[in-house]
Amino acid sequence: MSFKALPKVELHTHIEGAAPPDFIRGLAKEKNVDLSGIFAADGGYAYRDFWHFLEVYEAATSVLNSPQDYARLTRAVLENCAEAGVVYVETFISPDFCGGRDVSAWRDYLAAIQDAAAEAERDAGITLRGIVTAVRHFGPDAAREVARCAQQTAGGFITGYGMGGDEKSGKQGDFAYAFDMAREAGLKLTTHAGEWNGPDEVRAALDDLRVERIGHGVRAIEDPALVDRLVQDGITLEVCPGSNVFLGVYPDLAAHPIARLRDRGVKVTVSTDDPPFFRTDMVKEYEDLSRQFGWDAADFKALNLTAIEAAFCDDATRERVRKIVEAQDV
Repeated sequence: MSFKALPKVELHTHIEGAAPPDFIRGLAKEKNVDLSGIFAADGGYAYRDFWHFLEVYEAATSVLNSPQDYARLTRAVLENCAEAGVVYVETFISPDFCGGRDVSAWRDYLAAIQDAAAEAERDAGITLRGIVTAVRHFGPDAAREVARCAQQTAGGFITGYGMGGDEKSGKQGDFAYAFDMAREAGLKLTTHAGEWNGPDEVRAALDDLRVERIGHGVRAIEDPALVDRLVQDGITLEVCPGSNVFLGVYPDLAAHPIARLRDRGVKVTVSTDDPPFFRTDMVKEYEDLSRQFGWDAADFKALNLTAIEAAFCDDATRERVRKIVEAQDV
């Protein structure tokens, strides 16, 4: 069956990582920047492994250097999301890339993104919320500056604080101060953990950062006691199956633990992470999961209800999106 028409809730995307290659290529041409080395022969992004992916990601982001660039990016990203049936999406936005962690510049970037998001909500019926995100391999001091930006703009559009980047750089606990700053500002918390490192990384995220959601978190499956804890504490995992397979965390979808985690009672959701980098979108994710695990429209409706319950949005938005998902025929 086609899953395109199903209303979808997506919790784990990176705004720059969702940039269509043609958009970045066109922007680079406008600015006379040679980015030819980051593209494959078919026009998509090209990289060797996760760490080279980070380099290519940052190269692509280098041509996004004004609020207007981010407004255009937001429109392009949300157009693609809406085309795949996404009705609510949360995206990681980093002041590292949006104004160099300067609060005043960050406000300008954020205003441009919000204006574009409001246009997309009006025209395409898709709702966007932002999670201010530190980049782990930039270090704890930079994360504190990012948290300061988050504190100054918390509420409304900005609903959470998180951390991405190289999971093998430093320890989760090194960033506890920044997460405490965000918590004091009333923001919900998430962090990437248990993608490249094992279960101890997930445990550290829970113990040291006290997050409510985990980005990826799939390697928790290797520790039954940790899985029990995720269930008991109601921790939601932002699972990105296509990303995990494309990057080689798992050799194929058959080996991916999303179904086993769900069967154990863990709250799992489905997202695309950096969709054009991984040659995916939410429709493809659903089709692949259906083919591999036999999931049908009822399964995906349940997953989307789990996702909106875990979303970092206000209650009014949650209820509005929940009604859209609940109205889905299965």
